[in-house]
Amino acid sequence: MSLATTASNNLIIGQDFLTWLWFRSEQDRGQWRTQDGAPFGLTFEGRVMVQSGEGESLETAVCSGPGAKLHEARTGLVRGKKVQQAKLRLEEDGHEWRAAVKAEDFSLGGFKTPKVEFRLEEGQDPDGPFLEKMYLLERALSFFDLLFVQFMKLRFSNGWSEELRAMRRWLTRT
Repeated sequence: MSLATTASNNLIIGQDFLTWLWFRSEQDRGQWRTQDGAPFGLTFEGRVMVQSGEGESLETAVCSGPGAKLHEARTGLVRGKKVQQAKLRLEEDGHEWRAAVKAEDFSLGGFKTPKVEFRLEEGQDPDGPFLEKMYLLERALSFFDLLFVQFMKLRFSNGWSEELRAMRRWLTRT
């Protein structure tokens, strides 16, 4: 398999993943669960980039707005555009993370974790704030990993056809 083919397959999976996340986050009101049943939230934060075409015929639309409605972006999906990038918000136990996720390489841009207090009290471990920040980064990434595994299991199962039908119904009720 060539590098170009691999990159193209990654892009398609990334686009499908972001579209599925948007669909599921709307259908389930942004509520998800970890494997051990702990609740967390993932919602679209009001900015989505959709694209269609290639090379000189590439069309891109960046849609911003309150909440996850983003009617123009959804209309773009109905017309064959694909989600290229989305701004997401994760929540758990009063903590909030934000990041823009790109479909082509799953990179996270503008990644913001919950605030960590770096001012040390007397007797506190000087590594404490750093370790807390690393824990918060790892926690958010574990949510993304969990969601991607759920998506991949569904994507390569017999249930994907029904999920696609449900996604099409979701798009057409815009």
